[in-house]
This record gives sequence, C-alpha cells and structure tokens, in this order.
Amino acid sequence: MNKIDTVVNEHSLYHKGGSLYVLDHPGEEPAIVLMHGFPDDHRVYDKLVPLLSPRRVVTFDWLGYGRSDRTDKSNSTSNDHGSELEAVLEGLDITRALLVGHDASGPDAVAFAVAHPERVAHLVLLNTIFGHQPSLKLPEMIRLLADPAFTALADAMISDDAQRLWLLQHTAAQWGMDALDPEGIAVQSILPQFFGDADQSDAIVAIRAWTAELFSALDEQDDLIDSKALRNLVVPVSIIFGEKDRYLTPTLGAEIAGLFENPSVHVIPDAAHWPQHDQPEVIAALLKRCEAA
Repeated sequence: MNKIDTVVNEHSLYHKGGSLYVLDHPGEEPAIVLMHGFPDDHRVYDKLVPLLSPRRVVTFDWLGYGRSDRTDKSNSTSNDHGSELEAVLEGLDITRALLVGHDASGPDAVAFAVAHPERVAHLVLLNTIFGHQPSLKLPEMIRLLADPAFTALADAMISDDAQRLWLLQHTAAQWGMDALDPEGIAVQSILPQFFGDADQSDAIVAIRAWTAELFSALDEQDDLIDSKALRNLVVPVSIIFGEKDRYLTPTLGAEIAGLFENPSVHVIPDAAHWPQHDQPEVIAALLKRCEAA
C-alpha cells in the first residue's frame, strides 16, 4: 500500500489473475464501492468521488482494464468479477459496502448481492442491463463485437487502428458524447482502453473477452430472474438512470426495477449514460441518502 496523498490510498491487490489497481478514500462506513462498466475504468467516477466526502469511497479497475494487470484470458464471466470484487473487499477489510454498479458492472453487483447479501448495505444500479428486457438496446459496436457470426470482421476492424478509431468516434456520436473534450469520459477513460496511454497498455483482450460472453451472460441473468432471487433479495435497491441515455433508457431502468421488490427509482434530467459524470452533485446526494438495511 502506498499513500499518494493525505486523503487517498493507492493499492495493488493481488488476485489469482494478477494485481488489481484500487483507490481507497478514507471516511465513514459503510464504504461506497464504485464499479466501472464497459469499456472504461475507474476514472468514470472522478467527478463524483470528491463529492461523497465524508464517506469512505473505493474505486478500482477490473483485471484487464485501466491500471490493473492485463490478462490473456479469452473469455470472461461474472464469477471472475465476483471474485475480483471479493478480493477488493477482503484486501481493504470492508465487511459491508454500498455497492454501485454502472453499465456492464450492474449484473456483477446484482450477482454479488444475491450471493452475499450480508455484505451489501445497499445495491445501486446506474444505467445498466440485466437479462433480455423488452427495452434492451445494445450499441451497434457492442452488437458487432458480441455476435459470433461477425467475429472475423470484428477482429479485423479492431486490429486496424484507423477502423478502431472510427468505431469509437461513431459510437461516441451515437451516445451524444463530445469525443474531443479533454475532460470527458471518451478521452479520459474509454480511449485508453482501446489505444493505451502513458500509464497502461490497451485492454483489447479484455474487451473481446467480455463481448464474446455477452449473450450467454444475458441468458444467465434471465435464469437468475426466473429463480426469483432478485424478487427475494433483502438488500435495499436503488435504480438510477440518466434521462438522455439513447440506448439504456429510463424505460429499461423501469423494467429492471420491476425485477426487485420495492426498489427506489430515480431518473436524472440532463444526464445520459454516465450520470455520475453528467450530474455528479445529484448522484452524490442520492448515494448519501441511501440507507443501510
């Protein structure tokens, strides 16, 4: 553990697949653990974290992403992320956490809460997916990367720098993002996963592994829904969706909310897919109001 300043502890926690990069902001318990989605890293929470004081806040990068170790695994499962999350909690001596899952980490947060309800003080889902809901609309780039019928084409495009950049620029436009904003999510968090930066190599292996398993993961989530495990979950649940998300819309958020018993639902105006970036003050206020069971 290395203390990088007076309020943030930087950790490299070894897991069976490599070392996880973790930032721990000391404060009041229960800790708020923020999990990033696909294909970004812990920096999607940079605008939110300072606003959560005086709470303890933890962010980290999944293996293969951000500043965590790269992996040569060609597939990825929710069990992998579940064990990585557990390694973070164990390594930081966190017995119970307010668990926040955004985008692709939402299903990981749900699965962990179902398996370990005693360790989750509150489950918060931000603009996420879960199973084959009627309103689920995946971005075209993700559909291309996930469809086994187009694996050869997708690999060819991803292996070509110019085509990869074009895919990102097209997808950013579809999300309504400013791809050139130096302080935006695209430049700060997504672009480094596809091209690397001064602190990390690219995360292409992890990106292809996650997309390869996407459709089977949605099937597994359907099975969990059918088991009534979500309906019977005793952990408090909050669903928070940015109103302007063009793919994972508030309608999808309402459908996911319907899987749980009495969740709290919030639609955030003037926010799109990353409400924690677009409206950090609003999200911080909501998280601070989340009550433990």
